[in-house]
Amino acid sequence: MKISDFMIEYEKFCPKELAVEGDPVGLQVGNPNDELTKVLVTLDIREQTVAEAKALGVNLIIAKHPLIFRPLSALTSMNDQEKLVLDLARAGIAVYTSHTNIDVVTGGLNDYFSQLLGMTDIEVLDDEEGLGRVGNIELTELSVLTEKVKAAFGLDRLRLITYDHNLTQKIGRIAICGGSGGKLWPKALEKKADIYITGDIYYHVGHDMLSAGLLGIDPGHYIEHAFIGLVADKLRSFDLGVKIYESQEKTNPFYDI
Repeated sequence: MKISDFMIEYEKFCPKELAVEGDPVGLQVGNPNDELTKVLVTLDIREQTVAEAKALGVNLIIAKHPLIFRPLSALTSMNDQEKLVLDLARAGIAVYTSHTNIDVVTGGLNDYFSQLLGMTDIEVLDDEEGLGRVGNIELTELSVLTEKVKAAFGLDRLRLITYDHNLTQKIGRIAICGGSGGKLWPKALEKKADIYITGDIYYHVGHDMLSAGLLGIDPGHYIEHAFIGLVADKLRSFDLGVKIYESQEKTNPFYDI
């Protein structure tokens, strides 16, 4: 099987056209006509995932976060990000990214997050771009919901956006967006969510949310590592005779103590 054939199958499930405008998705490194026998699925491509890919002998990495997010002005070993691209090209390892299109697509990452939290009557959060989801849960206290979120995403701790530390507020409607979705909090408010769950919420955005009457949970950007298992299982379901590996490397740059 060629890489191009594999891409066709994946894009039947998750079309590139679903990505937010300007988002770099698709094949970023490599020759689509190369033969494909082994694939590594990862959230990020960092030095440790490049080493992992080489050790496994894969022909292709599928990553959520683009390896090349902005145009490169050079390709040398003197720049750390460029060196990642250069090392992969030298090793004959292709790179395919599936970024916001896997967030938007039905059955993608945001739908999976909604499922983990037991949400019902699910709608798209941002109708313009298709990002995020909003839905209902059985009425529950914030303290209970926080434990459910930690369990769902395998977290020891998370950050709450609330002035009331008793955590007795009642929650019946949740908005969620994987990754860095702070800019969408007005959409959550419009769709009558009691709380908005997303990563990388800024300090002043937290103030604005609370002033508007919207609570928040910031579980971190790294909850998107669920991409690995979700996409690996989807690729295996294609039954194309290609070996699928799930990255075992930790690429979260943050470590809470």
